[in-house]
Amino acid sequence: MDILIKDADIIRSADRFRGSIGIEGGKIAAIYRDGEPTAQASQVIDAQGKALIPGFIDMHCHHREGSEPGFEYKETIRTATMAAAAGGVTTAVGMPNVVPPPNSMELLQRQFARYEQGSLIDWNFNPAPTIREEIPKMATSGIAAFKIFMVVDTGRNYPHMPGIGVHDHGKLLEIMQHCAEVNVPLMVHPHDQALMDVIEQTYWKRGERDALAYAKAYAAFDGVIWETAIATLLRLQKATGCHLHLLHTQTAGSVELIRQAKRAGQRVTCELNPWALFLGCDWSAVQRLGSYALSYWVPEKNVPGLWEGLADGTIDILATDHAPHTREEKEIGWTDGWKAHTGTPSIQFYRSMFMTAALEGRIPMQRVIEAGATAPARIFGFDTKGDIAVGKDADLVLVDLDAEFEIRDEDVLSLVGWSPYAGRRVRAKTVQTFVRGTTVYRDGEVVGSPGFGKQASARYRG
Repeated sequence: MDILIKDADIIRSADRFRGSIGIEGGKIAAIYRDGEPTAQASQVIDAQGKALIPGFIDMHCHHREGSEPGFEYKETIRTATMAAAAGGVTTAVGMPNVVPPPNSMELLQRQFARYEQGSLIDWNFNPAPTIREEIPKMATSGIAAFKIFMVVDTGRNYPHMPGIGVHDHGKLLEIMQHCAEVNVPLMVHPHDQALMDVIEQTYWKRGERDALAYAKAYAAFDGVIWETAIATLLRLQKATGCHLHLLHTQTAGSVELIRQAKRAGQRVTCELNPWALFLGCDWSAVQRLGSYALSYWVPEKNVPGLWEGLADGTIDILATDHAPHTREEKEIGWTDGWKAHTGTPSIQFYRSMFMTAALEGRIPMQRVIEAGATAPARIFGFDTKGDIAVGKDADLVLVDLDAEFEIRDEDVLSLVGWSPYAGRRVRAKTVQTFVRGTTVYRDGEVVGSPGFGKQASARYRG
């Protein structure tokens, strides 16, 4: 073997046992249970007292860097994947709100070239399916999904630039039909702009525009802007049969709508973001941090339903919605929350936060592994990833479950250099991260090289 990782606490979605892993040619070549004789290897890594898990797959990550200059002052592919490697993420999937937003095969290939140059880990990218004739071409390029924002296309340059925002229900129906024809999942950021237009005006008329008003507006009427949008999307999915993947699950009502759709046999999956359970659900954090804590406010009464949905599989996967912004873009929220850029960086720490929750008994550890690694690979067609099994890519993470550490701004590898989770103490510290058998992070240091990452091609399902 090239590498033998010896005497680890191996945690998979299906089981947990003590054993060793043999790696050859970047693949998992052998799995040895405790006591079984192992092959010799050129390199032996003593994993005594450490857990070994499959690398996490982040299906929703804003890397900011496009094929032309635009938002790389917030983040680059290199810095985002450095943070990912430190967090035990071995595959990350970018979103289309970059410059220019890829919605054609030509633009998608140009975006791929940026990843080939900059990524330290394996990657993929979700283009926007807003040009009908380009959809079949892009479907054959190994993409995992398409992505649109259910917002009105206002022509602004950020965050929903022309070509990726679709709120018109007729156009949504057409896009779902096209995605069903090529059998590629459609990710949708749900949002009901017509309702928000009314809701936000009530705050503005009272002169309430700060981050707290913004938070309350988006959570108004028990999350009505999310749940009406999700109900509409689910009905359109039923009409078209496409694979709908819902983003930003954040209300108990949304979980129940999705649960009912699944019981009815609908082809729908969804994600949960760390801010919904570890940040935005704490009103005191919103008061203290303002726009730094927003993504969105998730009133605490929703939290039990989110944990339940994650535990029982109604919520399929964990994904970060990693969304770095500069301090200047957040500071303005103290006076005008609508002008502050929405979203929070989290890719470096979310695995530790969820594994800490498992260690504290909030959720089974194997369910965290399933939602963070195995389910994303299965749902989106990454056949060589997401599990510790012979023949799979050796995308692995050594974790010290007992090591507690404090999240600090000075340790943040994301280009913006801050974390809304700073000051939080978590466990399950990353010791070493392997991508296809190559170490990209070890003992507090990123050792991978930009350009090492390859496209994690999804199985063509057309």
